[in-house]
Amino acid sequence: MAEGDKRATAHRRHRHGRGETARTRRWEAATYWPLTVIAFLFLVAYTFQVIGDLQGAWRVATLTVIRLAWVVFAVDYLVRLILSSPRPRWFRTHLFDLAVVLIPALRPVRLLGALTRITSFTRTAGSSLRAKLLIYGTGAALLLIWQTALVVLEAERRAPGASIRSFGDALWWAFCTVTTVGYGDYVPVTAAGRTFAVLLMVGGVVLVGLIVASFSSWVVERATRGHAEQQPATRADVDRIIAALNARPGDTPPHPR
Repeated sequence: MAEGDKRATAHRRHRHGRGETARTRRWEAATYWPLTVIAFLFLVAYTFQVIGDLQGAWRVATLTVIRLAWVVFAVDYLVRLILSSPRPRWFRTHLFDLAVVLIPALRPVRLLGALTRITSFTRTAGSSLRAKLLIYGTGAALLLIWQTALVVLEAERRAPGASIRSFGDALWWAFCTVTTVGYGDYVPVTAAGRTFAVLLMVGGVVLVGLIVASFSSWVVERATRGHAEQQPATRADVDRIIAALNARPGDTPPHPR
């Protein structure tokens, strides 16, 4: 069996093990980009609503977009659950999809997946994975800062004794918090603001670590370039060597990637 066929077979087995069926895959393929656009519209509507402190007809318009986005994501989740088999396995392996429905702030994360799809990384499997991790890490950090700034501003701007009263203040505070600088010039005073501050601290530590690890991996690859004999073999390399050793005379050896 060709290497590409083996990878495709392994991918199908993996997805089947997650409870996904041919119908769920067709549904996901058909709805991927529409849901991505809706996630973007949700982020834009929520941003305008909070920064502009909208009232009247404009607030009704942004709230309509936000609520329609929730309905669409909820329907998408239910349809995929109904089309899956077995459903309990799909439910257990797609808890993040449920979180996206329940937590509106997670919906824009879908934009990061779209970015990795439209960006081409074709040099090596390692560089492709590293580039995707870097995009997810950097993009998730920026989304986390932006979303948290919006939520905290909405919670703090009218609270007694609050120091965060504009989006500029909230954004500055979010950057200081996620990088663990913590100047202390702006501090949330509400329970909601402090709760999101804790989430921002935890998420910031994880995401900054991911970015640093990806950058370190890139530096190591650059430093070892030209020293192929010192590079570690992957599991796929070992499998190809074993297959070549076990091949009978006259068999076609596996083609390298």
